Amino acid sequence: MLQNAQMGAGVPVFVAPGVRRILAPNPSAMTGPGTNTYLLGTSGVAVVDPGPDDPAHLAAILGAAGSAPITHILITHAHRDHSALAPALSRATNAPILAFGPPEAGRTTVMRSLAANGLSGGGEGLDTGFKPDATLVDGQKLCRADWSVTTLHTPGHFAGHLSFVVPTGDGRVAITGDTVLGWTSTLISPPDGDLGAFMVTCRMLRDQSFTQLLPGHGETITHPTKRLSWLIAHRKTREHQVLAALSQRPARAADLVAQIYTDIAPALHPMATRNVLAHLIDLYERNLVSATPHLAADAVFTLC
Repeated sequence: MLQNAQMGAGVPVFVAPGVRRILAPNPSAMTGPGTNTYLLGTSGVAVVDPGPDDPAHLAAILGAAGSAPITHILITHAHRDHSALAPALSRATNAPILAFGPPEAGRTTVMRSLAANGLSGGGEGLDTGFKPDATLVDGQKLCRADWSVTTLHTPGHFAGHLSFVVPTGDGRVAITGDTVLGWTSTLISPPDGDLGAFMVTCRMLRDQSFTQLLPGHGETITHPTKRLSWLIAHRKTREHQVLAALSQRPARAADLVAQIYTDIAPALHPMATRNVLAHLIDLYERNLVSATPHLAADAVFTLC
């Protein structure tokens, strides 16, 4: 029987046929209850997102696999709370690390330019030394005797973000990393995050027939279409708020936060500023706002 309640850290729980979840011991304002690590199969095991570099979590993963070999280590994206444990797990098992590419892979020209001019990522922290043993592309299939996955390139939270589609007896589930979370909206923090790409990804996922979404943080999402429609509507509401604020006067991203995010603690304002900046960059790319003196985190944005 499947158990949908979030169990304590280190306890493997079946969340879909052939899919177990282990909660990492890294709760925070950014990670919610912690990072979800997923194990596919029982005879030859694939580990999706080993999580933070934590010896107790490594022991929990190895203990859950038991005598079965771990054959694949799949990474949704190179933020430390998802990928940092991968080298230690690979050393312990000889399993290859598979991902879209190094941390900067997949960035657009605009995001590469912003990074070159000094904009660094926020949020959970870029795993700057991450390097997979082999890369995965959109639509690639991986199979073993008792599991199979198909990769989906799902940029937005992270340029090289992958999701993993797993067929089950009653449909298809998608392991979504940080593209879709179980309790809150996704942080979009340039240059890692790209709001335009995120909106395209959400619409693509909404148009597919998933029975469940298994997020990188939080509980299993049992109504994927409803959740994805909410994420899209939430971002459109934020966009309208940004445009309405700029209709009163030009402003920087940080100036808009207090006006738009009236329901969060001041300690979360830096994270909110990142989200606002993501909206402003997207509006800039759509020629709806201009940036003075040039596109940057501290630019003054004006309606076109």
